[in-house]
Amino acid sequence: MPAFELISNHLCPYTQRAAIQLAEKGLGFERVYIDLADKPAWFLALSPLGKVPVLRHGDAAIFESSVICEYIEDVVPGAPLLPAEPAARARHRAWVEFASAIVGDVFAFYSAPDAASFERKCADLAVRFNTLERQLGAGRCFDGEHFGLVDAAFAPLFRLFDSFDEIGDFGVFEGLTRVPAYRRRLAQRASVQGAVVADYGQRFKHYLATRGSRLSRLMEPAQA
Repeated sequence: MPAFELISNHLCPYTQRAAIQLAEKGLGFERVYIDLADKPAWFLALSPLGKVPVLRHGDAAIFESSVICEYIEDVVPGAPLLPAEPAARARHRAWVEFASAIVGDVFAFYSAPDAASFERKCADLAVRFNTLERQLGAGRCFDGEHFGLVDAAFAPLFRLFDSFDEIGDFGVFEGLTRVPAYRRRLAQRASVQGAVVADYGQRFKHYLATRGSRLSRLMEPAQA
């Protein structure tokens, strides 16, 4: 089987899903990093929307993270990360989309320009994670003990909060028990740890500092 090539920038949480999935299936892959502020023409030819990630596999070039993950499941049926039963499979896909919605909420959180909008975004995130709390059981993963695509979607999302936690406690996990435990378990997984470059945290904090947002200003005392 031809090698997989995963094209992204250094920070994209959606790319991390595919990297985690490939690692969980025991598949080697090559990483290619691009500058999204200066996208090369060859990349735009592969990604009509101009977004990462893109997966190259043989003659195929697949864009959109959800499609990429489905493609990997189709061409590498071993060690499945989606249930076989249709209703369970649909439920997992739906919760992957829920994780995607939270990524959008996180973007709004760290981009909020003022204190009032920042507090509203914190409240929005708290509601999302309360919803997730009610779905989690006693197992190590979203669905018991079997790691799946839902887990691969939530792990990069939780990684963002590793950087936020260094800035302050914004109360988004207040009163929760299962979500923080789930976050810790995912962070311990080798596939999750290996999904990013070694200096990911520093890169992400540098990116946050350049946003000109409420969170950026909260970072200034810590940086000083």
